[in-house]
Parts: sequence; C-alpha cells; structure tokens
Amino acid sequence: MKEAKLLTATQEELDALLAQAKPTFSAEQYQLLEGVLGTFFYVMQALQNARTSLKRLSHMLFGKRTESTANVLKLIGTGTNGASDHAERPTEPTPDDSSAPSAGVGKTPKKHKGHGRNGATAYPGAQVFDIPVPGLKSGDACPNCLVGKVYDTPPKILVKVVGNPPLTASILRCACLRCRLCEYTVRAPLPLGMSTVKYEPSCATVLALLHYGSGMPYHRLDRLQSSMQMPMPKSTQWDQLDRMASAGPRLVYEAMIVQAAQGRLLHNDDTTARILDLMGARRAKAEAAGKALPTMKAINTTGIVSLLGDVKVILFFTGAAHSGMNMEKVLAHRAQGLPVPMQMCDALAANTKGDFLSFLALCLAHSRRQFVDVAENFPDACRDIIEVFASVYRIDQEAKDMGMSDLDRLQHHRTHSRPLMLALKKWMRKQLADHEVEPNCGLGKAMRYMLKHWMGLTLFYRKAGAPLDNNIAERILKKAIIYRKNSLFYRTQHGADVGDILMSVIFTCESCKTNAFDYLQALQIHGAEVAAHPHRWLPWNHGAALGAITHPPPAHVEAPAYVGSSARVTPPPAICARQAAPSPG
Repeated sequence: MKEAKLLTATQEELDALLAQAKPTFSAEQYQLLEGVLGTFFYVMQALQNARTSLKRLSHMLFGKRTESTANVLKLIGTGTNGASDHAERPTEPTPDDSSAPSAGVGKTPKKHKGHGRNGATAYPGAQVFDIPVPGLKSGDACPNCLVGKVYDTPPKILVKVVGNPPLTASILRCACLRCRLCEYTVRAPLPLGMSTVKYEPSCATVLALLHYGSGMPYHRLDRLQSSMQMPMPKSTQWDQLDRMASAGPRLVYEAMIVQAAQGRLLHNDDTTARILDLMGARRAKAEAAGKALPTMKAINTTGIVSLLGDVKVILFFTGAAHSGMNMEKVLAHRAQGLPVPMQMCDALAANTKGDFLSFLALCLAHSRRQFVDVAENFPDACRDIIEVFASVYRIDQEAKDMGMSDLDRLQHHRTHSRPLMLALKKWMRKQLADHEVEPNCGLGKAMRYMLKHWMGLTLFYRKAGAPLDNNIAERILKKAIIYRKNSLFYRTQHGADVGDILMSVIFTCESCKTNAFDYLQALQIHGAEVAAHPHRWLPWNHGAALGAITHPPPAHVEAPAYVGSSARVTPPPAICARQAAPSPG
C-alpha cells in the first residue's frame, strides 16, 4: 500500500461517493464500503473536536480499562527512580503512626459470591415431590433381615431442572353434551379457581420481569415464543404490560415517590434516553401541528435512590426533565419538620438545579477518575494522588467491617482521612501557585476541579452518614442502560412512563430482597385493596397487608400448576405434589 496521506471530506462528499458506487457494487460490498466511510467520518469528526483527545478517542473506540488502583499503578509504573520528581508530595500517616488505621492483618479473606454448586435450598420456588418407598412405611419389618424395623431417615434429595418457554399456554377442552330432543346443552365446569380470562396475571408479571427487569425486547421474545410454538405477539406483550402498570403498580409507584422524599440520603444521576415522539421528524411534525411539547430537547433517564432506614427506594424518571428537576419533584413531598436531607451526585449542574434544599455531597470517584485519565502523562503526581484516594477508601472499608455507626464512622474519618485530604489540598494549591503544574493541562484541570468542589467532595468527614461516592446511583442506572441498549427507545412518553413504573417496582423489590414475581402477582390479584391503601402495599411492607386478607382471592387467579403442566409432566401415582412455601413478604 502507498504511504497514507491525511485527507478531509464532508458528509455530502461521502454521500455522493456512495451514491455513485452503489450501482457497481454488490449489496455486501456496498455495506462494507458504507461502514468504512462512516467510520472514517466519525474518527475525523472526533479528532477535529477540540475536546476529544487521542486517549478519549481510544476509549470511545476500544473501551476503557478498569480503574482499580492496582491497574492504574501498573499502567503508569513507578517512575525511573521509584520516587516523585516533585519536592513535596501529599503524605499519609506512617505505619507506626498512632493515627494510622490497622492494616487488617490476620483477617480471613472474603469468599467470592457466585461460586459453588446450587443445592436444593437455592430453588425455593420449585415444586417438591415426596416419593415414598413402594410397599414400605415407617415401623414395617426390614425386607433384608426380616427381624429389625425400618424408620424414617433424611430423604435423598435430587434437583431436576426442566426447560420450558417463558410463557406457556393450556388448552382446556370442556366437554359439551346436548339433548337431541330439547337441545339443552351441558358444558363441563372449569376447575375451581379458574376463569375464562385468556391471559392470567402471571403472564404480565413474566413479561415485566423479562422486558423491564432483564432488558429483553418485545421482538426477541416474540421470536423465542414462536420458535417454541407458544406465540406471544409484540402488540399483545405491550397491551398486557400497559394494562398491568396502569393499575396497582402505578399507585404503588406514586406512593414510593412520597416515601422516597422522607429519606435521609438521596443519590441521583442521569443517563441519556430516547423517546421517538420527542425527537427528530416526529417532534417537528408535532410542533407544526401546534401540540404542546417540552421546551428542552435533551431526553434523560434519571435514577434516584433514597435511603429510608434500611430500605433503598429506587425510582426512575424518563423524559425531558433533568436530574435536578426530578429531585425537586420528589422532595416536594417531603414532610415538614424533617431535617434537610443529604444529596449525593456528581458536580454536573443539572443534578442540583432545582427548587429544593439539601446537604450536597459530591462523588469522590468522579474526581479520582480525572486523575486516572491523565495518569500516563503525569505518572508521579497522579500516583501519589491516587494512593491518597486509596487510603481514604481503605479507611472507609475498615469502618464498614467494624460495623461502626454513622457518628463513629464520622470520627474515624476525621481522625484518619481528614489529615490526608488536607495535606493533598495544600499540596495541590502549592503546585498551582508555584506554576509547577500548568492550570490548563490535564493535571491542572483535575486539580482545579477538586479544589473548586472541595466542600462537597469532603462532606464525608464533616457530616455523619455522608457517602464517599455515587456508585449506588451509577449501578442503578446500568439497569436503564441495559434496557436502552436492547430495546433502543420508547415510542411515546406514555411508554416511557410505563417503563419507569415497572422498573422502579422491580428493582426496589430486588433491593428489598422481595420476590418480584410474587409481589407483582399480589398487586394484580388484590387490586381493590391496593387501590384503597397503596402505602400499605409497598415492596418492603406488603407482607402485613397480604397476611391481613382473610377472604379468598378473586376468581381470576392463576390456574393450578397441574393444569398448565399436565401435558408435559405427569408424576407417577405414588408421587404427592405440593408447592414449596412462599418466602415471607
């Protein structure tokens, strides 16, 4: 190949080139050429953007490495002589310093979750079949020696896992008899507890868990069900979810907003979203028709996590409002007389712009990331700063391992973390004042960011209960990102509202260790009770309301398990089937 030369081209020139090439190439070759030119234009535009460095472009194209301290220090090395070239560095207490936290010598390493075999106790929702010994019972004579007697011992337990479609159907062929003389017709009655409703509550529940809980798109489930000869069209899936969300879950979601407003600490953050009716040609057409649309064109999904005692209330809001506006919407329900809550977020203005009061704690991980991004260019300085962050996180982990209260943890940070952070602050100011670091370089910008937001970044050693970072909200937003990457967009604002309701309910159940399937079933079966007192049917307290119901459930409850599975699994006559007891609340 010839030596490469730097070329520039506009999007119009590339489109004209593609139009000329299309008749002469096959479909596969044309797609390849279109992809190559699209990649070229994307990279060229990114390089021409003054805010895009080569490092950021590399992250955009190939992804980022993990930002653990060990990996960052391994990446930048220890320098030529193993020490920083700066005269002064931020220091931390020496190991023999009385203020230094213990290193945790002698602690047993934690066992990683997710390793090992799943026993029978890992399947609480499975059907249990008690299989007796044929012809023998406790107290009978031993069939071997004919002298002794046999008695009950712990049974041998086997776990059998069976594959089925996510949604199954049962065909009930009710026999009909008709009199030839008077034409009187007799039809077999349905089994007790069954109704003529085609879609049981469990259908919408499974759809909600698959689509909003796991990110499975409608068309993918449609294809899966069709391949197993159990059709479930995309339109039917949406109808079932819309009908379910408009009843009990919507009322519970509104009650969750009120409860979240009473929390002592609220985490919030945004991620991008897509609603077709608020974008592009659809928006222009609606504006031309004179329809009222939001003035803001940015579309976000806001994740809010409210700590209400031991409960984490998780809320999602998707639309034109940014995170601060949604926080204002939530805190408008806060009861008078409660102390001002703490708010944890990053330093983006959209997270705090709203008419509400809070003690602002800013994410320390966001500040650390700015030093990680420039660590290769400033290895000595960044290594020292990242080690200070690592020490602060070790101190916080030690407080958690010791089970300290919020006040004890605050005193622990004041004793150990505060000297480290103040030394770091003094060192950064000196580096900028002495012009050892250029203010507009990557390191200088990271230092100025941290100094500018110092009060929020260090609230953890000035107020009891303040966290170090916003990782809780970041992890929650990954749920919305998984949905966005699979289903790509919402069609309407109403569809986004349905998604917010069901995702909030499902993931709050997950955080409360509540069985989301059983909970959504209960909301549908006991819809009248939920409508009357939705605050009693929240994911973390609905057990009491469910236990207080003494009357039998309505006639539209789900069919017994044997009806749906009789065509597939028929236990032997000697097997007595019983359903495992549901988990409490």
